[in-house]
Amino acid sequence: MKKLILSLVVAAFALLAGLANAESLRCNGHSAAEGDSRLSVLFKCGEPLLKDNFCAPVYYAQTRHPVPEPIASIFVPCQQVEEWLYDRGPGNLMATVRFRSGVVQSISYGRSPR
Repeated sequence: MKKLILSLVVAAFALLAGLANAESLRCNGHSAAEGDSRLSVLFKCGEPLLKDNFCAPVYYAQTRHPVPEPIASIFVPCQQVEEWLYDRGPGNLMATVRFRSGVVQSISYGRSPR
């Protein structure tokens, strides 16, 4: 019985730790998070300080190996990635919101753009 309770407690902590990895961005009393659309982030946080977009390489399914260039340019289009930079004011780190396919993929914090 003790082993069952202990394993349930460990499983609960593992689940909570996995949920804690998701970043969010607080702005104007709202919270933007992974999975939000560009329109939602724009509504919640307003215009970013800077915007950048680029074409990211496409990877083979379930691997970290990029599709080679001759094949990628003919058969596999690149994936558009957009990054928005928010200055959160004095004493706060800058926030970079990365969009893939029109939704927030990640939110990271740092002193300056990478």
